[in-house]
Parts: sequence; C-alpha cells; structure tokens
Amino acid sequence: MDYINAILLGIIEGITEFLPISSTGHLLIAEQWLGDRSDTFNVVIQAGAILAVTFIYWQRILSLLLGFRDPENRDYLLKLIVAFLITAVLGLIVTKMGFKLPESVVPIAWALIIGGIWMIVAEQIAARRPASSKVTWPVAIIVGLAQIVAGVFPGTSRSGATIFAAMLFGTGNRAAATEFAFLVGIPTMYAASGYELLKSIKAAKLENAPPENWTLLGIAFVVSMIVAFVSVKWLLGYIRSNRFTAFAIYRIILGVALFGMLGLGWVK
Repeated sequence: MDYINAILLGIIEGITEFLPISSTGHLLIAEQWLGDRSDTFNVVIQAGAILAVTFIYWQRILSLLLGFRDPENRDYLLKLIVAFLITAVLGLIVTKMGFKLPESVVPIAWALIIGGIWMIVAEQIAARRPASSKVTWPVAIIVGLAQIVAGVFPGTSRSGATIFAAMLFGTGNRAAATEFAFLVGIPTMYAASGYELLKSIKAAKLENAPPENWTLLGIAFVVSMIVAFVSVKWLLGYIRSNRFTAFAIYRIILGVALFGMLGLGWVK
C-alpha cells in the first residue's frame, strides 16, 4: 500500500501543482485517507513537478540568461528577479514569525470556494481590458506578493494567484500571464523546496526520526515529474483558446463537497 499511496500522491502533486486548483489543499485532503507523509516526502514530490516545468521552459530560460544584453530580455529577467526577491524576503519573514500551514479542511474549503469565485470575477474584469502581453513593473511586484498570499492560505493556489494577479494588473493575455507566473515559480519553488529539505533533514537528525524510504521517494518524484510535465503541456495548449472558468467551477464544487464530507464525518 505504501507504494500505491506514493504513486497516488505523486499523481495528485503532478496534476495540481501548476493547475490553478491548489496542490497544498489537495495533498492535505489526500493525506486524510492515504496517511500523513514526512515533510521530506512532500518536498521531494514538489521538486519533481518543478523539474518538469523547468524542462518545458528550458529554452526560454536559456534565451533569457544568454540574451541578457538584449534590452527586452534584460527587462523581463530583472522583473522575474524582483518578483522572486519580494517572495523570498517576505517568505523568510513569515517563516521567522513561526507561521505553520493549517491541517484542517475548513480553511482549505473556504479558500477553494472564494478563490473560484474570485477567478470568475477576475477573468471577467481582465477580459474587458486590452489583451496586452507586456509584463510591467507593477505586475512583477504584485506577482511576487501573490505568491506569499498563496503560501499563507492553503487552497488559494500559487499558480492561480499569480496568473490572475498578472492578468488584473496589466498582462491581460492568458498565455503571457501564465508564462511569467510559471517562470517566477521555478526559482521560488526551488528555493522553498531546498530550504524545507535542509530543515527536514536537520529536524530528522535531532529527533532521531526513522530513515526515509528513498525508494518510495524516488517513485513519487518520477511520477510527479511525468504527470506535471503532461499537465502543464496540456494547460498551455488549453488556455490558448479557453478561459480558466472550468477550474474555477471545479474549485467551488470541491469546496462545497468538502463541507459536505466534513458534516458527514468523512474528513477531519
């Protein structure tokens, strides 16, 4: 069962990490039936999803790094760096304050419902504006802040928060907003995963915790990476001609269903 659970959690992470439906929320819910996993396990499967997106955008990343002398590339890269630094600095402040993610279903359910409604409203507002693909400085700053909001409120969705922040504050083109949100997410999530992994290893040594099953971790990592690659590729094609409304409706239905399962005692 441990191997089946590892595969299932890898699939859930791979599907939900970059779709605007909240990976943290889905994993917290899944763990109520599949059992709790270590922080190291959660970090490793997230790293698989990040690696998949890095593979998808490797040419874009390489062109930005090698084309730094080009004014357009340099401007875009600097905005990515600023958005990342805003998230990194505020993230460290939140961590030092001792913030911990809630483990109950109620805040996740509310975040899913409110986030779904907000996505529908936000896309309606963005649709009335010119479909600009330019990423402005206000967009870069807001995207950096949006990542913190998503980190503090599980169920919000980091990708959803950043994509719609970009769309509302000037980058009305869905593809352009999604690309910037995902590119900002790559260094942000690598940094967060590295920090959490080091913290988990240190804590395990101090507490004499049982050793990790690296076979399970490896399986979950590979599954997460493959599923995330397919999911993101599909999403990038989907948003070229479709809105995010389907994801918003899914979030609302899931949130309502969670309240129903809570009332029936199926979840804690």
